[in-house]
Amino acid sequence: MSQAEGGEETFECCDVVVNSQEKVSDMYMQLEKLGEGKFGMVYRLQEKATGKIRAGKYIRTRTAKEKRAALAEVELMNLLHHPCLVQCLAAFQGPTELVMVMEYMAGGELFERIVDDDFEHTEPSSAQYMQQILEGLQFMHGQAVVHLDLKPENILCVSPGSHWLKIIDFGLARKLAPDTPVKVLHGTPEFMAPEVVTFEPVGFSTDMWSVGVICYILLSGESPFQGDNDMETLSNVTAAQWDFEEETFSEISQQAKDFISQLLQKDPRCRLSSVQALLHPWLQQPQPNSMKALSKERIKQFLTRRKWQKTGKALLALNRLMLLSQSPERKESGAQDEEDTGCSQAEDQASGSLPQQIPSFSELLTDRGEEEEGGSAAAAREVECQHGCAKPVLDHLE
Repeated sequence: MSQAEGGEETFECCDVVVNSQEKVSDMYMQLEKLGEGKFGMVYRLQEKATGKIRAGKYIRTRTAKEKRAALAEVELMNLLHHPCLVQCLAAFQGPTELVMVMEYMAGGELFERIVDDDFEHTEPSSAQYMQQILEGLQFMHGQAVVHLDLKPENILCVSPGSHWLKIIDFGLARKLAPDTPVKVLHGTPEFMAPEVVTFEPVGFSTDMWSVGVICYILLSGESPFQGDNDMETLSNVTAAQWDFEEETFSEISQQAKDFISQLLQKDPRCRLSSVQALLHPWLQQPQPNSMKALSKERIKQFLTRRKWQKTGKALLALNRLMLLSQSPERKESGAQDEEDTGCSQAEDQASGSLPQQIPSFSELLTDRGEEEEGGSAAAAREVECQHGCAKPVLDHLE
């Protein structure tokens, strides 16, 4: 059953027109700060007229470039009215900042909820989660939008105890045009598709690779491409080197493994689309013998490692990886991507050559203060070295 069918929560959506006549404080009472990042701050808000709790993302718009990027994010959100996608409900433009009023996701990250003692974790429940993620992606891709940052932290439960999910954090999302190839230099190594690592054009299938990685971890607690360091992880991704370890997949159905196998294809053209994935037998025909509870211990270990990575101790910035900045074509294309993402050399120098530890919007929305992993569209996506070559950075310091 999908969230849209289940109707557990009333779906709120609207086409947001940026309000420059009133202040956010006229309509919302600002409560505690949930987090602070490079883009600005996030506060919990209470709507004065209804008492409803929201999340306010305060984005700095001191420069024309920052303002354009913030407005572009609002425009993108207006395309994404679906129950499985987090909604922007209002926006206010002030002299130096734009405030996006978002749904407040009180349920927390899916993986964090799964490891709770009172939360069931079975193969059928995992299939239900994947169905909701795919329904959100199907709608998003239908609007020609690619997320480009799908990972467990960006899949949230609507409310405590809820099995209904939403995809969040569209700070890195892009709207694709039919005849305009898009190459990006950002991502989280563990969930990046091969074409991102090799700096080739991305597409909707780029998101589908990430879905395959998430599903693999959801069912096993193991990460298919995680290496001892960034370079090893990215090498595993580009080689598409992975398998189903007998110890962790012994009780997983063949249909589930086939579902993952058809997503973790190195050639983007061979991956299931969101529509095809929703029609896969694993989602259409649940296995009656797969109701056994899955072990949560490995997922707990996965979460522990991810939290440790987010301290900045585990991974270095991707601009240390020379493999993405060797060829002239990559240098030229990378420079163009820098222009498209609204990141100037001066902005990056001002914030340092390495990414800042800034709160994840997923965690900000769920009252978890760690660091930003997506930021606003104005956040730095890459840095330009002294020799003029564009080098990618790890937008997500983990």
